[in-house]
Amino acid sequence: MANVLEKIVADKRIELEGRKASLPLEHFRQSLTPSDKSLFEALKAPNAGFILECKKASPSKGLIREVFDLDEILDAYTPYAAGISVLTDEKYFQGSYDYLRYVTGRVTQPVLNKDFFVDEYQVYLARHCQADAILLMLSVLSDDEYRQLAAIADSLALDILTEVSNEQEMQRAIALKASIIGINNRNLRDLSTDLATTEKLVPVLREATHDYVVISESGIYTHQDVLRLAPLCNGFLVGSALMAQSDLNTAVRQLVLGTVKVCGLTRAEDARHAFELGATFGGLIFTPKSKRHISLSDAASLVSQVSGSYVGVFVNQPAEQVAEFATQLALNAVQLHGQENAEYRQRLRTLLPNECQIWQACGVKATLPQNLDELLQETSTDKVLLDCQVGSQTGGTGQQFDWQLLAGLEHKNKLVLAGGIGPENISTALRTGVSVVDVNSGVETAPGEKSASRLTELFGRCRQY
Repeated sequence: MANVLEKIVADKRIELEGRKASLPLEHFRQSLTPSDKSLFEALKAPNAGFILECKKASPSKGLIREVFDLDEILDAYTPYAAGISVLTDEKYFQGSYDYLRYVTGRVTQPVLNKDFFVDEYQVYLARHCQADAILLMLSVLSDDEYRQLAAIADSLALDILTEVSNEQEMQRAIALKASIIGINNRNLRDLSTDLATTEKLVPVLREATHDYVVISESGIYTHQDVLRLAPLCNGFLVGSALMAQSDLNTAVRQLVLGTVKVCGLTRAEDARHAFELGATFGGLIFTPKSKRHISLSDAASLVSQVSGSYVGVFVNQPAEQVAEFATQLALNAVQLHGQENAEYRQRLRTLLPNECQIWQACGVKATLPQNLDELLQETSTDKVLLDCQVGSQTGGTGQQFDWQLLAGLEHKNKLVLAGGIGPENISTALRTGVSVVDVNSGVETAPGEKSASRLTELFGRCRQY
């Protein structure tokens, strides 16, 4: 056991002496009832399942979420979570059994009590707080200790997340017939993370003959991380990566679904549906010649009715007008689809609110634009949108360029992919590794009118990995 872990476990045993004195087991043991929620079954459902964690602090990161509002956290988590994890260790994670009680009383998903389990008392206490699953770490427990705690958990119908971090522990988990195996990508000696740990240990499970699910824990920060490990896992446990984000709703959507922009919005009901399904951005086109043009007044009405992050689309329009629209509508970004040059973008940058980004669109024919590298390195350009160019028209063509051109490209975190994207190819688009995927005509019944069924299908496909 690593030194950090030894200290935590020693402190845990001291903590438990106090808990047993203040709340003796005999005071609540007889009133315990078995759990009726199965984390195991939730994780066996089709598509990857997410155990999303309520975590205020950690030994490796210190304080992660200063304003720890469980209602805000659960509102963001529950639409996407197969299970909710709650830290109850106070000294190192600033957790609380009060948090566990609150969460179990508020959500319908199974709830995992995450702590350093070393004593039978903790298993009973977890169920006393209405937890449905517990964490048992093979880096902490011997096989005999594991079996002892597992027997009590089984008597209370508590699922067990059995955590492993190396091949020896994986072999033990197989021998113990662990039903939920969590691979911790964190090195418990130096607290670094490496997703290759999951890739290395999953093949060992070929030796297992029992029914199990496997999840990957720690170091999962982006949708690309999820796509990398999804072929190996039934799910993921994510805490710190989300807890560090101020906009938790958006962070969860981006992790689970990728970052998707639904452009060409003209109706409030379409915007509402897109954001409810998981869109990160809504696009408003202010180019008068566009079939999906929306006026400033109509856009203001739409934005007031449906809160969300909006991107305004402009073509060769005066910088002052672009900045005025961005300010009035509190746009998150302006997307430029004309012949705007570096001088224009630099001037626009001085006029825009600080938080408003500049996205410059580029047309792609048979090859990537020659000035792409220059654009990607330009300080006044936050993202570069690549769209299929047909003749002189860039954008709105509904056609797709050869995405193989993106392979091996650097700075994909600054790229937006557009053109001919719909439910049929959204998964492929997300796997290109770009920052944002932009959909428009692929989810329409007519220009500017989004199809509810096509939007639902599109975001459903985003979860199929």
